Amino acid sequence: MSSSRTTEETYEAQNDQRLDELHSKIRTLRGVTTDIYDDAERQHLTLDDTGNAFSSLSTSLSQSSRRAAQAFGLSGAGGVRQMRIIMYVVGSFLALWTFWEVKGIWWVSESA
Repeated sequence: MSSSRTTEETYEAQNDQRLDELHSKIRTLRGVTTDIYDDAERQHLTLDDTGNAFSSLSTSLSQSSRRAAQAFGLSGAGGVRQMRIIMYVVGSFLALWTFWEVKGIWWVSESA
């Protein structure tokens, strides 16, 4: 009987050891699960903040677009025609080109 008793105690000790190992693995798995949940919540908040930022940017951009249209007279009746804006752009480029050419001439005469 004593040999069966030692066998039972050995089995009981092995079961206790495996139970402790299983408990340790469960604790580790619970920690990993909690970390995953916390990370998902942080990412969810980040996505919400990003969505809010893009929404705010969209609103700001549309308001700026409306203001620019009003400033150039593109909205409403009696607004500035497209040809007038094209002439402003072409005139600006010509003025910049002229300035560049005059500036280039002055630099050439200074270095000589």
